Amino acid sequence: MSSTILKRIPLQMFWPTFDPFLFCAFHNDTYPKANGSMGPDASLNNRPLGQDFGGIDGWRMYHGKSVPGFPAHPHRGFETVTIVNKGFVDHADSIGAAGRYGEGDTQWMTAGEGVQHSEMFPLLNEDGPNPLELFQIWLNLPSKNKMVPPHFAMLWDEDTPVVSVADANGLDTQVKVVAGTFQNVDPSPCPPNSWAADSKNDVAIWLIDLPENGEWTLPAAAAGLSRTLYFFEGEKVTLDETSASINEAFTLKSDASLVLKNKGKKARFLLLQGRPIGEHVEQHGPFVMNTRAELQQAFSDYQRTQFGGWPWPRHDQVHDKAKGRFADHGNSEA
Repeated sequence: MSSTILKRIPLQMFWPTFDPFLFCAFHNDTYPKANGSMGPDASLNNRPLGQDFGGIDGWRMYHGKSVPGFPAHPHRGFETVTIVNKGFVDHADSIGAAGRYGEGDTQWMTAGEGVQHSEMFPLLNEDGPNPLELFQIWLNLPSKNKMVPPHFAMLWDEDTPVVSVADANGLDTQVKVVAGTFQNVDPSPCPPNSWAADSKNDVAIWLIDLPENGEWTLPAAAAGLSRTLYFFEGEKVTLDETSASINEAFTLKSDASLVLKNKGKKARFLLLQGRPIGEHVEQHGPFVMNTRAELQQAFSDYQRTQFGGWPWPRHDQVHDKAKGRFADHGNSEA
């Protein structure tokens, strides 16, 4: 195995992550055509509604009862980065912010001192399939920023840089730069209190599309970073001549380059990289703090304040079917 590869790990729905990242879920659902209420035009009778993660017929309702997704739930102490490659997400939260994003957009939300939000997956096509493909990544906040005000930012697809790199045969690898500078190309700004906001932390979130028969070199970064490459679509790829299997993660030596060669159909990768925060983590469900006492305080605060309550008519809030992509920042900083 290449000396750059430290470990290889098989992937399921929830992917292994390392400090400063806490969690990464890959949602890949082949929803059928929509009914008139933005749900699937299919029977839900055989599904454990409210906890539907089994992938029956290639799709899941998750915690949704009529529209797939995740109704209102709280967070404190970290950030969610939601990258939607296909389909749409309807966002609503306890500070009055809302949005519909997808088809290449990213939402970056700093939960900070506490926010409730819902993330529903409206099915908008009543004439054919409604595929959904997204990553949700949890990025930790350092202790000094655990209790900052919530912040919700949109990184629209058209504002997110994609860098093309041609190999010796003229085949272009595409690198979509959600976070972290690549070849002197800077990403759209992330929220101001993020661990990624300080360039010294070397946070990178890249989506890499390697064409059939293409070759690309992942450049070396600084030493001492967490660096993980996830291979989630394709056939036959080598990493420094080590054969890689689809649905595997590779933890990498961060200050060494890695040559990717594709010997099959187009291959796709997610790269997560960052300097570890290096602080003790206490996590229980949607709260991520540094001590048990802070965790207990988070539960107490949520029970007392509901992090601002819920200003929407539905806990599984979806927006008007005819509405396009939009962001209303409510009382959040834009």
